[in-house]
Amino acid sequence: MSTLKRYSCFAWVLVLVFFCGKLFAQKTLIDVTADSTAILIGEQTVLHMSVTTDKGKDVLPLIPRDTLMQGVEVLNLSVPDTIFIDNNRIVIKQDILVTSFDSALYLLPPLKVIDGADTISSNQIALKVSTVPINMDKPEEFFDIKSVWKPPFVLADYYPLIYGILFALFLICVIGYVIQRLRNRKPLMPQRAQEPLLPPHEQAIKELDTLKQQKLWQQGRNKEYYTLLTDTLRKYIVRRFCINAQEMTSGEILDLICKTAEADSVYVNLKQILQLADFVKFAKLHPLPSENDLSLVNAYLFVNQTKEEELVSSENAPSVDEAEGSIVNNKEI
Repeated sequence: MSTLKRYSCFAWVLVLVFFCGKLFAQKTLIDVTADSTAILIGEQTVLHMSVTTDKGKDVLPLIPRDTLMQGVEVLNLSVPDTIFIDNNRIVIKQDILVTSFDSALYLLPPLKVIDGADTISSNQIALKVSTVPINMDKPEEFFDIKSVWKPPFVLADYYPLIYGILFALFLICVIGYVIQRLRNRKPLMPQRAQEPLLPPHEQAIKELDTLKQQKLWQQGRNKEYYTLLTDTLRKYIVRRFCINAQEMTSGEILDLICKTAEADSVYVNLKQILQLADFVKFAKLHPLPSENDLSLVNAYLFVNQTKEEELVSSENAPSVDEAEGSIVNNKEI
């Protein structure tokens, strides 16, 4: 019988040890500390809350979001941080930033955490909030509110104003210029004075002299040489005979010159130049040096023998555009 009682007592001891160990393993702890327990009005301090519990257990800390107690305000809550420790336990840490604007000694209420059906409270912390020390015996130490500081001078801040003034001045100048030109009945854009145009034969001789000095055919540039030579003669014919030679073929020009009594004596000279020029420009003919010299001589002869006896003054001489405007339709002649 004594042996049976002995085994029964041993079994009860094992059961009590099991349940006590299980209860101890499920216990949740909460602790609160502070960076500083004495602050001035408006200063801030941080409360550090740590919750120790079993891994996998759902616990819910109860932290006020705005006011910890009357006179103590909650400014910010950090994100909870979980740390794993030994014995299958974890520690949940969270910081609470608080401040106060009333001087007093506050006994902060305990923070709480819900662990299943149980509510566990933390330790309490005393927070002393003091005012700024003031010496009432020395009123000269009290200073009034400082005046508003003027910002430093930065040129970039005035760029819009500067650009606006410059644009306004430019606009005023433009308007004044337009009004003055309109009042004087002048064109808005000033026109460059045209140089007086030389008489047709003088202009042609001048261009032939320039062509002679360039010595193009001596350099093998036959096509360019005959192009400039015929262009000079065509412009001369436009102004001298009022024939639109710039838009005609060599054959059409020769047909009209043949009907002009003034140019009858030099018709052969002009024909030699135009026909040879066509061969050079279109058939890529390489004329002899003597032919090139003859073409230039014939050009001088054509101009000198067809020039007008009464020279028109340079001021009243018609321009090329005016001469072309007075051309008649020679095909109807």
